[in-house]
Amino acid sequence: MTTVRIPEDWPATEEQARAVQDELRERVILGEPGPPPGTGTVTGVDVAYDDERDVVAAAAVVLDASSLEVVAQATAVGRVSFPYVPGLLAFREIPTVLAALDALPCPPGLVVCDGYGLAHPRRFGLASHLGVLTGLPTIGVAKNPFAFTYDDPNPPRGSISPLLAGSEEVGRALRTRDDVKPVFVSVGHRVTLDDACAHTLALTPAYRLPETTRRADALCREALRQADPA
Repeated sequence: MTTVRIPEDWPATEEQARAVQDELRERVILGEPGPPPGTGTVTGVDVAYDDERDVVAAAAVVLDASSLEVVAQATAVGRVSFPYVPGLLAFREIPTVLAALDALPCPPGLVVCDGYGLAHPRRFGLASHLGVLTGLPTIGVAKNPFAFTYDDPNPPRGSISPLLAGSEEVGRALRTRDDVKPVFVSVGHRVTLDDACAHTLALTPAYRLPETTRRADALCREALRQADPA
């Protein structure tokens, strides 16, 4: 487990954080296909908090994209790096998530975040932020639609409907299990929305949530239980 220090130049105010978002958002790359679904490796990242101790733990779990077997994993723990502000949650998580990714013994391939990419009020959620900082292809797969609207997809697995901000499609509601509530997929960086949905289906052979998210969630919770940051 890696212990993380908050970078000295990390934003301390909402104004500073929004300025960073504005700058980095211009670097998001859309339209690249990214790695083909079911090939290479795919990595899930997730975080868990202990607000009483002001601690955040992050996990990165690398899976073989074809078999979904675990290839490698790493964790990191540190102090929460930013106060809770809706729309700026990435600033609470990024330093620790980056440390977990850096601790991996192999390239992560596509990174799947438990959260949002373009489906974000400022079109720059965790998946986009992480993708721009690392250069890695990233997608966001969220459990709820944030403040956006959608029509319920048809009941069969694989059905989709647009996730909308007004008339703008910011992601898709994707049914990963027959007759089960959809997940909400959005592009982070260097992946198309079609491929983001295809990756998500490849990662959900048995459950609603991707195996990447399920494995990373369990690992970061265990890391949090063991955490004793200096």
